[in-house]
Amino acid sequence: MILDLPDTSTTAINKKLTELREQVGAGNTGRVLSLIIAVSGDALLEESIEAATVASQEHPCRVIVVCTGDTGDTGDTRLDAQLRLFGDAGAGEVVVLRLAGELAAHADAAVVPFLLPDIPVVAWWPQAAPASPSEDPLGALAVRRITDATNSTDPLAAIKGRRDGYRPGDTDLSWSRITYWRALLASALDQPPYEPVNSVLVSGLSTEPALDILAGWLASCIEGPVRRAVGELKIELVRDSETVTLSRPQDGVVATLSRTGRPDALLPLPRRDTSECLAEDLRRLDQDVIYGAALRGLERVEYQ
Repeated sequence: MILDLPDTSTTAINKKLTELREQVGAGNTGRVLSLIIAVSGDALLEESIEAATVASQEHPCRVIVVCTGDTGDTGDTRLDAQLRLFGDAGAGEVVVLRLAGELAAHADAAVVPFLLPDIPVVAWWPQAAPASPSEDPLGALAVRRITDATNSTDPLAAIKGRRDGYRPGDTDLSWSRITYWRALLASALDQPPYEPVNSVLVSGLSTEPALDILAGWLASCIEGPVRRAVGELKIELVRDSETVTLSRPQDGVVATLSRTGRPDALLPLPRRDTSECLAEDLRRLDQDVIYGAALRGLERVEYQ
């Protein structure tokens, strides 16, 4: 069910939500969080809603999408809304708020009336994010703040910028995209000869911040140098008696784990969908100290 409410108010939207829920006999029980999605235009609007809809099947929630136009005194100040419920919203409901004029500068005031009581709030910026998400008006409402450097115009600058503005509760989807990579590397090192890693090479696309944060994580774990290069997708861990290499074609789904003196192992390692990464981040609302350490580790990464 999709219903458009042009030039409306938060009061009218809430009344219509209540009316629609009564019509179908549904309530807000069972919701585990409120998810705020902040976008600046239509570029990733539908993609973000789709990802949230899939994630809501694991984490039933109310999704509140805030789409802002230009802020300031120019243009008409108005609120246009769209309600998507049930069949079009997976396990939850979606409230799309389009803010124009001066209202765009006060997105938090427009969002607060739709937050469900007594449950956590999570904020997600699929595109450009504030320098310090916790100090943003929308971020201040949330216990968990999710950014995504991958969709930034300058992904490397974006993921490095997360370091200065980091506060407990912050995370980035580029970090979730390498969960399986981190698990495979940790598993490989948890085998004989149990030697420390002397140096690391992280190679791949220059526009993939997941590799930069992966390099930062490794830099936070070892004493030796960590180099970030542009080239084929691979991670090389050099020990005294062996080199461990995890590689995969850029568009492939099967990775190769190579170790000196041992046969290669083929492992399933496809690129993770945004919905899968989002669902993972919604599973934990506490501080991710390892992500914080990985951001600090970026200072030690050597770029080639």
